[in-house]
Amino acid sequence: MNKKKLVNVLMGVLALLLIVGMAYQFTPNLGDLFGRKQEGTPALTVNGTTVTVEDLEAVRRSNPVLSSTDTGLLADDFKTYVVAQKVEQTLVTNAVKDIKVSRNDVNAKVKEVREANDLTDNKKWTDALQGAGLTDATYREQVRQSLAIERKVDELKKAVPAPTEAELRAYYDLNPERFQTDARIQGRQIVVADKAKAQDLLKQLQGGADFAALAGANSTEFKDRGGALGPVENGVPRPVAQVALPSEVGAAAFALTEGGLTDVVESGGKFYIVKVEKYLPPAPKPFEDAKSDLTTAVTEQKQNAALEAWVRDLKKDLKVEYKDINWKTENPTVASVAGQDIPYSDLVGQVVNNQQFAGLLQQVPAEQAAGLVNGILKPQTVQQLIQAYAAPTIAERLKLNLTGTRQELAAALAAYGGRNVKVSAADISAFYAQNKAQYENPASAAVAEANFKDQAGAVAFRNSFSGGNFVTAASKAGGTVSERGTVTAGDGALSEELNAAVFTAKSLKDAGEGSLSDVVKVGERFVVLYVTDLKPATTQPLSAVRDEIEAQVLAQKKSEAGQKFLETQVATLKPTDNLKAVLAAQEKRVAAQTPKAPAKTDTPKSDTSTPDTPAQEGTGQGDTGTPAEGTSDR
Repeated sequence: MNKKKLVNVLMGVLALLLIVGMAYQFTPNLGDLFGRKQEGTPALTVNGTTVTVEDLEAVRRSNPVLSSTDTGLLADDFKTYVVAQKVEQTLVTNAVKDIKVSRNDVNAKVKEVREANDLTDNKKWTDALQGAGLTDATYREQVRQSLAIERKVDELKKAVPAPTEAELRAYYDLNPERFQTDARIQGRQIVVADKAKAQDLLKQLQGGADFAALAGANSTEFKDRGGALGPVENGVPRPVAQVALPSEVGAAAFALTEGGLTDVVESGGKFYIVKVEKYLPPAPKPFEDAKSDLTTAVTEQKQNAALEAWVRDLKKDLKVEYKDINWKTENPTVASVAGQDIPYSDLVGQVVNNQQFAGLLQQVPAEQAAGLVNGILKPQTVQQLIQAYAAPTIAERLKLNLTGTRQELAAALAAYGGRNVKVSAADISAFYAQNKAQYENPASAAVAEANFKDQAGAVAFRNSFSGGNFVTAASKAGGTVSERGTVTAGDGALSEELNAAVFTAKSLKDAGEGSLSDVVKVGERFVVLYVTDLKPATTQPLSAVRDEIEAQVLAQKKSEAGQKFLETQVATLKPTDNLKAVLAAQEKRVAAQTPKAPAKTDTPKSDTSTPDTPAQEGTGQGDTGTPAEGTSDR
């Protein structure tokens, strides 16, 4: 088994326990296979509990972001994060020491891990532990700690009071999009196995024929109820959601928001025609119908808040003493609001766990990434932290029945600020006009390609072929044929030149059931394409995408209004933002700690030297060992 994978397996049972926003994970104490505990080098103490250098290094190694650089501003940030994480881990571990976990419970969990990962053989198990830097005893102790924390979390969750009616109503009012019925249609369908028959039936329907009668006489599905998509009640089909239809058929039918007939739609070897008699857009569920889901959502928020408060309380009497100066960190107040100081480690934690930051580190050097993070990401994140820390005070001041962690409360306040936003028909039309390209269905065609070694052969074939079997005719003319199948304009299946010859050129030549392209030179070959079933690009009408646009524009306008409301409310609390001063102090401190490279100096030549005599490397007047000009001090 791969060692890295194995380490992940072993750490997996110790789990990434999310205590609200705090990523909590155990890091192994290093030990040998004979059960001798290796204390390691003390780095700091947390309320008297020793944390070793090895413990901290294990945290660093566990995260590729943290181990990506060990110099400069980012390395200083990462050290702050590592220490803060290990401090929190230690506080939590100490807080559950009195929780009893039986040996049987530990044995059962260890057995579960061994069986799940094919490690029941004792030698394989011992080898696996050794590869992870663990002994059986230290691993079992960490399993015990993990189970103790799980029990504490369960205890805290069970102690949370049930949501009140007011809390449920507040969540319902601020999150209407989470409690909506799906769009539905009342309609009928005709399903046949023959395309020509389907097209003939469509013509009859377009001419005014009765849909239910034709469905009863011809459809292979639901013919006994005149093709009704749902059971007929009071003379009309019961509404159905889009999932009741094959994907292609559903997309065509639900685009008819004003009702009407679809074209013939092929799916799974069958041919469908759907008549939409009535389109029923998504609508909010009544409060009582949504109550079960509401209770689940609000209960989860209240549990998150309880866990966050627990961890926050653990830090009230925190005392950290540094034993190794190399692990001493600065954790100044980066901002303050509503009588609360926000530590710099909170900001660094948000940055380290930001997916965009992880992607940035893979694209640019650490020094450049630090500049971008300090100039863009950190200022934005500080404002988000200020809003989160201020949220409980604002919610209480406004007497809102909101629940959740600081961040959840901030999101709820933003939703409250945007709750009355509406979208007009003009908003929808303007968005459609500005973004029309995203509603285009690109052209498509079935394409076969004939390659010729010389242009004359390709031209002769193109001039002579007027229909029939393209593959046979092209092969007989000396061409090599490959069938590309159905391709879409711009999807990369064809080269740029061939794509243009099919979908852009106006010179396609009719040839039987299809068309021939011009002769196209591609590298050293000459190509003629045979195009059938060519479908030009189309743009979905506004009526087909109105609901989608309305939801998108509404979400955007609500977000903007909500953010403005939240910023206004936070401003009344007069927050202070110390980020610039904190970063300036960090830059000065890191620069002072960075070893200076020895300066390069010119090596003087003695009076007896002649211009034609080069100075010797590493020597100078009096043989002082000063590097000579043009060399580096290694």
